[in-house]
Amino acid sequence: MDNSRNEYNDKEFKFKESANHVNELKMPLWYLKSRHGIYYTLGVIEVLLAFRFMFKLLGANTLSGFVVFLYAITNIVIAPFSGIFDSFVTNGLAAQSVFEPATLIAMMIYAIAAWGLVRLIRINLLKNDYVQ
Repeated sequence: MDNSRNEYNDKEFKFKESANHVNELKMPLWYLKSRHGIYYTLGVIEVLLAFRFMFKLLGANTLSGFVVFLYAITNIVIAPFSGIFDSFVTNGLAAQSVFEPATLIAMMIYAIAAWGLVRLIRINLLKNDYVQ
C-alpha cells in the first residue's frame, strides 16, 4: 500500500482556521449567548412578520383562528411603523389583498437594530480587550 498517497490526501483536505473562528474562541460565553439570543429573537420576529406580509398579500381569511392570532401578535411589533405609508388594497372576487409596506419597513428596522445591538456589545468587548 502506498503511504505517500494517503499523506498527500490528508494534507490536501485540511482546512485553515479563519481569523473569525479564532477570535470567536476568545470571546466570553455571555457574549456568544447574548448574540445568539438576539439573533434568535430577531429570527422569530422576522418569520412572524413574513407570515403576516404573505397572509395579507394573499388575502387570508380573517375569521381563521391562526390568522387572527398572528395579526394580534404582530400588530404590537408593527404599531410604530403603521403610519409611514398607506397600505394598498385590491378587492378580488373571493379575497381582499393588502400590500402593507409597514411590515417590510418593520422587518428592515428590526434587523438593523439587532445587528447594531450585537455590534455595540462587541465594541464593549473590544474596549475591554477580550478580542483582538
